[in-house]
Amino acid sequence: MRSGNPALGESTFLDLGSGAVVRGSAGAMTLNGTVNKTAFLLVLTLVGAMYTWGQFFASGGTANLMPWILGGALGGFVVALVTVFKKTWAPVTGPLYAVLEGLFIGAVSAMFEQRFPGIVMQAVALTFGTLAALLLAYRSGLIRATENFKLGVVAATGGIAILYLVNIGMRLFGFEGMGFIHESSGIGIAFSVFVVVIAALNLVLDFDFIEQGVEQGAPKYMEWYAAFGLLVTLVWLYLEILRLLAKLQSRD
Repeated sequence: MRSGNPALGESTFLDLGSGAVVRGSAGAMTLNGTVNKTAFLLVLTLVGAMYTWGQFFASGGTANLMPWILGGALGGFVVALVTVFKKTWAPVTGPLYAVLEGLFIGAVSAMFEQRFPGIVMQAVALTFGTLAALLLAYRSGLIRATENFKLGVVAATGGIAILYLVNIGMRLFGFEGMGFIHESSGIGIAFSVFVVVIAALNLVLDFDFIEQGVEQGAPKYMEWYAAFGLLVTLVWLYLEILRLLAKLQSRD
């Protein structure tokens, strides 16, 4: 089984070993439990975002928010890595990741909103609209997570990740980097559309892995881990949609 989401890797549910339990027992992962914990993490993300959003507009800029922005971004990255390698910690690290990402997203969203009024609500609506549409398509069987589908999404996700890392490395060493990643040119917009599509398709792989975890009787703590994995994808999708909308509006 494959997933482009690094939090839900190939062996996420298959290598639980003796930790697996009987499906349907009190200690087993359930779909409802995963949904409830995902909703809880989304609420925590919203709380963190509302805080830095309010601070941004109260102070009139990012001057006093840089510690929150850096702390949210770097702290969220570290906590995410810890969660990936220590899945049993997910009941604690999952909520912590949600709050940290919320702090980061709130400040970033406020900066976009100041430049393009109304863009944040559009991005939020498109993100959750995409989530609902893909979930419906997945549950109805219109989209199936076949092995070829998974291989294609994983390969594309890996390519995007490498491209982003190369661009960051070039900028750190004083080079201009790959302008199309940030520019609102035709190529830049096409690239953003491609990234948004791949990020959205990762949701299908996440749904499949959650379903596999429930069917295989994964331990209860995996509900938190699965919710964390979904949040990782949703955060990525939201940020990419926000970037795409900004590119489109900057051309008007």
